Amino acid sequence: MKVHFLYIVLIICTISLSASAQSRQQLKNDSVFVLVKKYFNERQAESIYGLAGEKFKKALSADAFKDVATRQLFPAGPIRESSLISFLNNKMSTYKLVFDTGVLQLLMTLDNDDKLELFLFKPYKEEAPDKLKPVATSNLMRSVTDKKVDTAARDYIQKANTVGLSIGVLKDGVIHTYNYGETTLGNGKLPTANNLFEIGSITKTFTATLLAYYVNEGKVKLTDPITKYLPDSVAANSTLENVTLLTLSNHTSGLPRLPDNFEFHSSDPLNPYKDYNIEYLYSYLKGCKLNSKPGETYAYSNLAAGLLGAILEQVSGKSFAQMVDEIICTPLGMKSTVQHLSPELKQRFVTVYNEDGKATPAWDFDVLAPCGSLKSTVNDLLIYAKANMALTNTDLSKAIELTHQVTKAIELTHQVTFDKNIKLGLGWHIIKVEGVEYYFHNGGTGGSSSFLAFNPEKRLAVVILSNSEASVDIVGASILKKIQ
Repeated sequence: MKVHFLYIVLIICTISLSASAQSRQQLKNDSVFVLVKKYFNERQAESIYGLAGEKFKKALSADAFKDVATRQLFPAGPIRESSLISFLNNKMSTYKLVFDTGVLQLLMTLDNDDKLELFLFKPYKEEAPDKLKPVATSNLMRSVTDKKVDTAARDYIQKANTVGLSIGVLKDGVIHTYNYGETTLGNGKLPTANNLFEIGSITKTFTATLLAYYVNEGKVKLTDPITKYLPDSVAANSTLENVTLLTLSNHTSGLPRLPDNFEFHSSDPLNPYKDYNIEYLYSYLKGCKLNSKPGETYAYSNLAAGLLGAILEQVSGKSFAQMVDEIICTPLGMKSTVQHLSPELKQRFVTVYNEDGKATPAWDFDVLAPCGSLKSTVNDLLIYAKANMALTNTDLSKAIELTHQVTKAIELTHQVTFDKNIKLGLGWHIIKVEGVEYYFHNGGTGGSSSFLAFNPEKRLAVVILSNSEASVDIVGASILKKIQ
């Protein structure tokens, strides 16, 4: 939900924590980094660009890269010191770079031709120190699985900037839940599987399920252009004519992560989605340009998911919250998954904390609610995961199945809606952990982090909810790796 480069997260989620010894691939990464550092210090943008692969060059032209390097990177000055922080999944290197003006980190991967694929500078942040005492937990450490979950959870919850953690594991039809820390810093109360957390972008899988439901009802088609559902003044923008409901759901629409008038209409940086309404959205769409041709390039977009939900609201005549409740939650018996908290549910909602461990407001949403507004519990999300793994003959189950594979609906010959470097269903990303494929989504707000992954054949699902902005992706992937 926040500035969240999902393609990077997916690499992390396929997991192999820091390598203990240099692999052949790490040596290749380091060799390319030596050249990057040399060319950077010589301010040779063209030479750095010459190290890039096709995917990188498709995303960014030589002139655009030169402009970014000249205006944003080179002014930091020469790299005085550099060191490898981590090497993940035998692929992604993260380097700490020290400049006269400050410290940055560089995330870097190579493609199959050993050319730059990911080349991303981010602010450097020291890892949070550990808490002085072991955090309380409900984990009784009785089984091998209990101990494996604890090992993964401790690496996260013992950090000083994290507060509470709720974990659910569904394996071979048996549910186990584990809770760590506190619902509010200092209150001494362990979370339970019935505490509500923000689930952020996992909301998008609910939006995708609603889309699939209405497709099966015959009310919309995946191939429908979005202009069919937009006001004439907005639909007049010819740029939008090839954007379909499908491309909104699988992040191939060409729309950016957020509209460029988003920040202008956000009055509270701690609650950024609250004020962005449909009038602002339509105003943006009237003159917007796409970043890529629809259907060709994956680019994660909160805007696209929010717009999809807004279209479904128009089609159904109901609010997003109503659709989620009536089509998904009520049939499944999910009584604690909502957009808006009732007084009773508010009592079970945790306090949320930013990445520095400071209390921060939970997020409110207007028109972009379908991209990340839901709150839920571990128990409810385990019900949701089970419904995704054990398909039946109900209308809802048929919709869920359509989110997993969309072959007939769009006349493709493969089992996913998009399979070009990254696999996608409707809303779901399909990742690999130690060679096993999982339907996956994560979420992040200004004070929460979430993770949901499942594999029907393995009869395994893992749900993780945290009331900290610090990502739980590595925790979730680690648990999958240990127990699959």
